[in-house]
Amino acid sequence: MTLSDLLLPTYTQMLGTMAKWLDKAEAARGDEVDALLGARLAPDMFPLAAQVRFACRQAQEAVYRLQGRAFPSDIQVLLEEARNAGEQPGTLADARARINETLSVVEAAAAEGFTVSEDAPLSHELPNGMVLDVTATVYARDWALPQFYFHVVTAYAILRAQGIELGKADYCAHMLPYFRMPQTE
Repeated sequence: MTLSDLLLPTYTQMLGTMAKWLDKAEAARGDEVDALLGARLAPDMFPLAAQVRFACRQAQEAVYRLQGRAFPSDIQVLLEEARNAGEQPGTLADARARINETLSVVEAAAAEGFTVSEDAPLSHELPNGMVLDVTATVYARDWALPQFYFHVVTAYAILRAQGIELGKADYCAHMLPYFRMPQTE
């Protein structure tokens, strides 16, 4: 399995899943759905609006970083929007737009033939100045995917805490086609 086989479908599936959670939230809350974007799990955590944007940023950043490409300015915009989401959460339409933009980046990478040398050295500077010096595989497996999933799962948890009826089937809906009923004799 290549890194593109692992990352691109994962990003596509989970971003699509997150978009469906937002659809359920809108169905449940109607015109008041935008208020959910400011909801948090704890006072010192980022709100839902930030979790959506951070998940999108993590996916885009990994795609560009693993291809050795410079980040477009949109990635910095996502970061700033996420950091400021407590004061400016935006709207549900904004959140959906960010998910759709990220899906476009992932789909473009797949169409271009996203290939990565799994043992390629990769340096990733963190906001505090520390640098991760890892291989592409270690970055994807131990940093990019866990960071992405942290924000996706936190978005799920915020929506659940706000009373949106989500369950395991909503979280892993992409797996439903693979289930079969047990055979009876």
